[in-house]
Amino acid sequence: MLIHQKRGKGLPAFLSPTHHHLADIRYPDWLRAHVGVAQVMDLIDDPLRSAIIAKLSFEDGKWFYNVAAESLAIGDKVNIGGEGSSTVGAVLPLSSIPDGTPVFNLELSPSDGGKVARASGTQCHVVSHDEDTGLVSVQLVSKKSVILSPLCLATVGVVCGGERVDKPFMKAGTHYYAMKARNKYWPKVRGSAMSAYDHPHGGKSMGTPSTVSRHAPPGAKVGHIAARQTGRKKARQSSEKQGA
Repeated sequence: MLIHQKRGKGLPAFLSPTHHHLADIRYPDWLRAHVGVAQVMDLIDDPLRSAIIAKLSFEDGKWFYNVAAESLAIGDKVNIGGEGSSTVGAVLPLSSIPDGTPVFNLELSPSDGGKVARASGTQCHVVSHDEDTGLVSVQLVSKKSVILSPLCLATVGVVCGGERVDKPFMKAGTHYYAMKARNKYWPKVRGSAMSAYDHPHGGKSMGTPSTVSRHAPPGAKVGHIAARQTGRKKARQSSEKQGA
């Protein structure tokens, strides 16, 4: 059985280790009606996330988890909801966030809990507000602009841990344990480097086509699916030989 076939069956080796999760990081439903100031009680390192998690608590005892912003510290106070100031870490609706402000943990629709820009170092930007309709234009991490409801919540600032990718994995063992914490399949081995019983491309050196029928069943579509040709085009090869 191929690796992606095993993964599709949902075997324990490929399941996400949800028991390692700190919690489901999302804006709670009661947050919209709970306008006020929250204090950062703790900063927690979730083993399954690249960003630090902040525990925000209100004076009445209610609290929730949110992705921590860059430069946020324990004891800081942030605005939640309403027309509060857009300081770093504040959770506000898009209607209250000025143009050009970086935001993260952005909702694509009201009450979805936050879907976009949650990884370390990511951010979106509020581009403009439509005075007639009230809709808000936001530029996503991919530089694509979307039109969202002014009721969508977002956190002001940039997700902490932006320099994570600047430090490379110096040892294969370090990378192995980082992937193991998230149950990610690593390292990824080429099919042609495997044995014939492990992969359709394995057990050969050259000459066997890697194409597969478009009507092949799920799990057997590996390689060039319904490809007319593979490799470099003959016209290019001949022209290079003439130039040499």
